[in-house]
Amino acid sequence: MRRNLLTAALVITCLSVSSCSSSDSAPTATAVEQPSDNISDGNVTDPTEDDQASKDATAACTAGSEIKGRAPRIVTTVAPITNLVGLVAGNAGPIVQGIVPEGTNSHTYEPPPSAAATLEQADIIFVNGLALEDPTLEMAKTNSPKAVICELGTAALAKSGWIYDFSFPESAGKPNPHLWTNPTSVLAYLSMIRNVLVVADPKHMSQYDDNYVAVSAVAMALDAAMKTATETIPVNDRLLLTYHDAYAYFARHFGYEVIGAVQPQSFEEPSPSDIAALIDQVKSKKVKAIFGSEVFPSPVLEQIGKETGVRYVDVLRDDDLPGNPGQADHSWAGLMKFDYVTIVEALGGDAAALKAVTVKTSATDKANYPQ
Repeated sequence: MRRNLLTAALVITCLSVSSCSSSDSAPTATAVEQPSDNISDGNVTDPTEDDQASKDATAACTAGSEIKGRAPRIVTTVAPITNLVGLVAGNAGPIVQGIVPEGTNSHTYEPPPSAAATLEQADIIFVNGLALEDPTLEMAKTNSPKAVICELGTAALAKSGWIYDFSFPESAGKPNPHLWTNPTSVLAYLSMIRNVLVVADPKHMSQYDDNYVAVSAVAMALDAAMKTATETIPVNDRLLLTYHDAYAYFARHFGYEVIGAVQPQSFEEPSPSDIAALIDQVKSKKVKAIFGSEVFPSPVLEQIGKETGVRYVDVLRDDDLPGNPGQADHSWAGLMKFDYVTIVEALGGDAAALKAVTVKTSATDKANYPQ
């Protein structure tokens, strides 16, 4: 049975280890239930119900109106979000245009003047939010006063769940924005994308529902497979030292410890004392692997690996999708599968469950990706 009204979210999120009750502490585990073949009221809980900021962001996302006589024009920012929007939109007709080139530092990316024209024509602009794409967001607000601007991450996560860390210290005022490394957060993204599209294009609701279910099923499969693979890694070995701290929500959800990130909030090189402290920590904790970025080589991490004798793995990706546009691997799911397999195997675990996950879905991504 299809539901005819919008839902605020199609996930059930537990924000504490032992229960789904509210707490002043940051959430440490997430459990999700999701309908396998329908979107009915009985399966729906709103994860933003206790957080006004998330409610406000949710309201902004769904504040649009039906677009008649033409296909909705949609602009997106980073590639994982572009893919999720593209898949939910599928063949229904919306034109989806990414604006942040893959392999670019999305935190500091300054959109060129030509981007203003693209934003000006948009009906809907999807951004991650949580202060990830501030320059792009400001350009959107300036040039697209009538567009719906949907901050997916801000809508998906209550402020009590924000993580501040090595690359994103609380003193700087910006939380870690990389929610998409946690599959359960992506379910909330998909739910919101579906809702926004149904407001703009209600005649294709059935297609958006089908695409939502298909893509969320892949997210659920990755979540389950990662949990299985993690169990093959001894608890004391589930340690992450990375170039950029993109895995904080991943770590909290799956039970890993992020012991450090080389790239500070200023995006400058760490100080010699910071490097020395990381070397000591790697040795004392007997870290199994050090993880660098495929896009941003790090001589510092390479140095730490050499001085500690620990394997340096420099192929992780934050938001640069594998493969080429049009390929199944060129997707959020393909990105997560690649990163998850890399992490598990580098830490000595068995990634067979992850390798068995198929990232191809029945939904078709027709989004345009700047390269």
